[in-house]
Amino acid sequence: MSYIPKMPLNDERPASTSSGEDQGSDVESLSERCDSMTSTSNRESFTSDCSSKHSTPSSSPPKTLTLDVVMDSARDLSNLSLAHEMIVNGNFCLEPKSLPQDSLWKIVRDIVHKAFWDILESELNDDPPEYGQAIRLLEEIREILLSFLNPGANRMRTQIMEVLDMDLIRQQAENNAVDIQGLASYIITTMGKMCAPARDEEIKKLRESSDNKVTLFREVFRVLDLMKADTVNFTIDNLRPVLQRQGVEYEREKFQSILDKTPSALEHTTSWIKSALEELSTTIPKEQPNGPGKGQRLVPGPFQILNTAFLSILTWDYDKSPLPETWMTDETRLREIQRQLQQYQAVNEVLLIVYSTVGGPIQDLPSLSDRMKRMISVLLDGMHSPGFNLEEALKGVSAQICCEINKSLTERNYPALTPALQGTLTGQICSITQKDNPIRTLVEDRVQHYFMALICDPKPQVKLETVPAGLTAIKPELALMGAKFISLVNYNKAVYGPFYADIIRKLMFSSNPPAANHPQDTTQDSITSN
Repeated sequence: MSYIPKMPLNDERPASTSSGEDQGSDVESLSERCDSMTSTSNRESFTSDCSSKHSTPSSSPPKTLTLDVVMDSARDLSNLSLAHEMIVNGNFCLEPKSLPQDSLWKIVRDIVHKAFWDILESELNDDPPEYGQAIRLLEEIREILLSFLNPGANRMRTQIMEVLDMDLIRQQAENNAVDIQGLASYIITTMGKMCAPARDEEIKKLRESSDNKVTLFREVFRVLDLMKADTVNFTIDNLRPVLQRQGVEYEREKFQSILDKTPSALEHTTSWIKSALEELSTTIPKEQPNGPGKGQRLVPGPFQILNTAFLSILTWDYDKSPLPETWMTDETRLREIQRQLQQYQAVNEVLLIVYSTVGGPIQDLPSLSDRMKRMISVLLDGMHSPGFNLEEALKGVSAQICCEINKSLTERNYPALTPALQGTLTGQICSITQKDNPIRTLVEDRVQHYFMALICDPKPQVKLETVPAGLTAIKPELALMGAKFISLVNYNKAVYGPFYADIIRKLMFSSNPPAANHPQDTTQDSITSN
């Protein structure tokens, strides 16, 4: 959803929202507007950007955290998360909050709202009418309408203040002379001038409404909530190009601000990189076998460490440990990539088993392969849900595959699969639930090699379609997931590269520095240019 409000009003010139120097305050202002909308509706590389003043991370000495410091850090984190979402998610927008139908909060909210509207109706039906609740309602509507205006829309602001003059309305109420219907008509007309084109139909319904005054005002508030969401999304659309140009610097500055106030803000990130270093330390030779550095101790290079760490994010165990702090703004996206990857790995494993078991009679039949792939994908959809029984689902997959294969074989005058072969096929398919299953291990290893090749390559887009042997069946899905993941990795590296460099330097050289570094692949070195 991305609606464009009818701006400017009354030929007033709108205030610009794209100034780079106002970027930080714009995001913070937007964050506050998002919070306001919710509450009312409830009623690059190691060396990149080194010339920047924010490129070298610093951490404060240990200190006692006060509540104010914690709240400041929380606000910085909120702004950082909001800015990051706007940059990486082109479809990001805000919707009026809706609560689960049977939730306690919704029940309580509905009771409170009903009480409010019942009081309003009772007061207006009194003889003479009481206007206390109605005046509070009109005052709130006035503030909402004023919040929609640009700073320069003085004429419209003056008009709203004159028509919805609360002192005058209170005087009229004392004399039982408040024109509620006239005020409602003015409010709806003003909303029509301010709203996005997509809300014109809603405004038309309000104008043509024959409901009583209370029901009409309820509908007015509902449409105002929609307009508030539109206004926030209009601001997001204007701010997004600025953030995309300056997002790396902005996010790095915000994270440094959090680190200054909370020195332990890189604790999980340090553990993550340390694990990658330890993993590599067990796989490389302990000494240089020959050459100038013969006999000297080898250590993994910084790019090897960081690339290995990035790869581990794909298989992160969220139940075992939290994500590194530098990845928390992407957790939802990373979880979705991981779920899709595991599902399509299972699809590929099943297809490999089918073709290796049945063999020649079903080779070179792309239509059959596509049907089986779609069928397996559908039957394994939701395999990460808590109550999903993967083994039972794989039995169902096996039965459907046997039916599909037998149908294809019969149509081409081949004998159907024997019961024994069907049993073997079912057993092999169900065995992929075991972590040491050879087909599962093979597929997972090749997927890891595919993603590592993308991470190490300075131009990974060229290699997206180059999948390892045995993964051809899921090539389109793998390329799509690879593009998403590499985009996240490269942006993460651009923002947090200086922090990673500082952590790696401390981990590698905190004790006696090594005599020689492990030779680096030039492809890995060149990743800094991404």
